[in-house]
Amino acid sequence: MKLSGKVAIVTGGSRGIGFATARILSENGATVVLTAKNQERLEKASSEIPNSLGIAADIKNKNDVKNVVSKTVAKFGQIDILVNNAGIFPKIKELHMIDEDEWNEILDVNLTGQFRFTKEAIPYLQKTSGSIINISSDAGLKAYQGFNADAYSATKAALILLTKCWALEYAKDKIRVNCICPGVVDTDMTKPFLKTQKDKEFMDNEHPIGRIGQPEEVGKAVLYFASDDASWTTGAILAVDGGESIK
Repeated sequence: MKLSGKVAIVTGGSRGIGFATARILSENGATVVLTAKNQERLEKASSEIPNSLGIAADIKNKNDVKNVVSKTVAKFGQIDILVNNAGIFPKIKELHMIDEDEWNEILDVNLTGQFRFTKEAIPYLQKTSGSIINISSDAGLKAYQGFNADAYSATKAALILLTKCWALEYAKDKIRVNCICPGVVDTDMTKPFLKTQKDKEFMDNEHPIGRIGQPEEVGKAVLYFASDDASWTTGAILAVDGGESIK
């Protein structure tokens, strides 16, 4: 029980990597607050995870974000762990075809949303010498030919650098800030790209280890960073990607 007595907030916690992460944190003793936009899906997810609470919020709305943090503290008295996992993926388009509203939507959710949650959680993490884990992507580490999701890649690259900025900024408070960069993981976000057996084989072969990842494999990396096992680790960028980013 590596996280006994800890309180965690997991954004985008109703499915995919967020749900798997929340379950693993709970299994290791943490009380977990899940947040996501879809109330029905959030309630279902929370019902499947012991010691969890779902609080619906639109990450683009600063008052919603404040509400999640304030309710967490009111009910549980503290925040020890923040997992900035929420994110959306755009339609694949070349840059000159992207509408400005589409661009801004991705930045608002994937980057400014992470800023909003971190900003609100910091005063409480300062009290507990807590841990922040940012979920970025391989797409933030390097460019991929034909990927054509520029706004997504930009937000994920920015989150990597912000991880390092925040790690230095709050080291004085003993807050550790680390980042995980998954490759392609089997989630609802990636399903549209894995419709046929040929698609699946192609994507498996893109990863030197020979397959795409599972959400739990990212969740276990989050557990490491959240626990005292990583007590001397901050500002780290960990690729959990079957070797995809080193090709």
